[in-house]
Formats: sequence, C-alpha cells, structure tokens
Amino acid sequence: MLEVKNLKVFYDKVQVIRDLSLRLDDGECITLLGANGAGKSTLINAVSGIVEPSDGSILLDGEEIGKKPAYAIVRLGISQVPEGRQIFANLSVKDNLILGAYTRSSTESKREINSEIEHVLEMFPRLRDRVGQIAGTLSGGEQQMLAIGRALMSKPKLLLLDEPSLGLAPLVVRFIFDTISRLREESRISVLMVEQNARAALKIAERGYILETGRIVMEDTSEALRDNPEVQKAFLGGAAGAA
Repeated sequence: MLEVKNLKVFYDKVQVIRDLSLRLDDGECITLLGANGAGKSTLINAVSGIVEPSDGSILLDGEEIGKKPAYAIVRLGISQVPEGRQIFANLSVKDNLILGAYTRSSTESKREINSEIEHVLEMFPRLRDRVGQIAGTLSGGEQQMLAIGRALMSKPKLLLLDEPSLGLAPLVVRFIFDTISRLREESRISVLMVEQNARAALKIAERGYILETGRIVMEDTSEALRDNPEVQKAFLGGAAGAA
C-alpha cells in the first residue's frame, strides 16, 4: 500500500529525514518509535503532504504522491490525526465532523454524510452527548476522540496517527488504542502511528521502526522489538519479559 524510498526532508538547511525507507502493507499497522526530534512527525507530515520532500519517493498503491498537495492526498485515501489534536476549537463537535468530510461533500449526499457521522458517534458515545457542544470546551480525551472521528469522516484507507495518547489519562489511552484496534478489524484501515507510549503501540502494531536523527536504525516485528534488550532499555523502561 504505502512505500517510502530513500526519503530526504530538510527544514531550511537542516536535514531532518535521511535516506529513509519503509513499507506499510494493506490492512497493516506499523509504529514509529524514537526520541523527540528523531524525525517521526516530519515523516508523517511528508506522507500527508504537509511537508514537501527534498528527494526520494512516497508511493501509495504504486502512485507517486510525494509532490502532491495535502488536499489531493486526502482525496487519495490518506487522513492524518495531528499531534495535539488541532480541532476547530470554536466550532461544534458536529461541525468538526462535517468539515472532516469536505472531500466527499461534492460527490455524496447529505444523508450519506450524516450516516458517517452516526457511525463516528457510535464509536465514540461521549461525543454523541456533546454533539452540539463547542469543541474547545471538551476534555483532552474527548478532543482526541473528535480528532480521530474527524479523520475518519473522509473514509480513509490509511490513517496517520501522531502521538494519539499524548497528555491523556491511562483509561482514555486504553480506550483510544482499543478503538484503533477495532477500526482495523472492522474496516481494514491501515495505520501508520507515531507514539511515545511504546508499550501500548507495540501491543497493537504488527511491526515497528525505530528512528534516530532521521534514520531508521532498527526494524522488526512488534514481538521481537518488545523482547529486544536495547528497545526495552530505551523505550519500555523495564527488563526483559516486562508486560
């Protein structure tokens, strides 16, 4: 589905991504792990068209998308849940969801859009109780639910998640990751996830990549990464066999 080849990304004269290559298969979930500044979010932003690569290729189902604008990439089936949620704080929950479907508004009926809103509200019952509420007044967890729901309104085949657990209480984190797992089972959405909570990410991802200063330094199955002593020391905060 997604293939990144020899990607390079610069911010001004500073190189942030260095000859990075990875793949994501149809229906798969992979996670990117690394310290702050390793280039994880930059990679996500390059895939979604927010940052333009300096060199290399980004292929979606064999089509080069590395130079396409963000709105065109959404239409091709990629949707991003950005770090920090970035909801439309002054609009209602429902209006945020409607805006998530902007690429569909010219081709689908209001009934179809409302049906998708209903599906999101079934997935996140707390949003149903707040559907008319101004989004900026929601709790952090509710805002994350709204950001995910808004991304789903475009009916993506690939969902990009940038730090979905950031700043959330443990029970909310568990609910968010359970929802991501359920999405993949029910809708076969592929997921590329940046996540500081390595333990939670490796529980739902099939594979993981570890980045250091813009390079991939390790790639393996999630199980193998969880059992790797270096990964445990750097990201899992425990000895071998830790849950």
